[in-house]
Amino acid sequence: MWKRDEGVKPASDVTPSAQPPQSSMPGTPQPAPRPQTGRDAVNIGKSVVIKGELSGSEDLTIEGQVEGKIELKDNVLTIGPNGKIKAQVFAKALIVLGEVTGNVTASEKVEIRDGGSVDGDIISPRVAIAEGAHFRGSVDMQRKAAPASQPSKSAQPAAQAAPVPQPVAR
Repeated sequence: MWKRDEGVKPASDVTPSAQPPQSSMPGTPQPAPRPQTGRDAVNIGKSVVIKGELSGSEDLTIEGQVEGKIELKDNVLTIGPNGKIKAQVFAKALIVLGEVTGNVTASEKVEIRDGGSVDGDIISPRVAIAEGAHFRGSVDMQRKAAPASQPSKSAQPAAQAAPVPQPVAR
């Protein structure tokens, strides 16, 4: 019997027993990583208040309050329905279900979903605002056109620099 139970336990009980030792007591925030697909994810709960700079290299979901600056330039930031953010935000992608007050810069996209609110300027190549969402500010959706216009400006100084070496070259 013990051998049969042990055979059953690895299939059903070992997986749950393996998860509590990994999570221990701080395991409450760790159920969020289960649905992930190969990416690390962190969850900031409703009762958490952060004032200052927040940065990291994992996807982040905020249900609490953050004031200051948030930098997740290579990751997805999700503001949950209870999240209240008063910060400058820099992320790869931003999904807003709660409230964001401050300017937002995203390298891929910004989504303001139903019930979400953004009060500030958005800079991102893709912006989606759902029906029922709130937005007040401006949107800049340049698709890397700025680097194309910068080389044009840098080409002019190069052309001015070219005549100087020519007289030196004889």
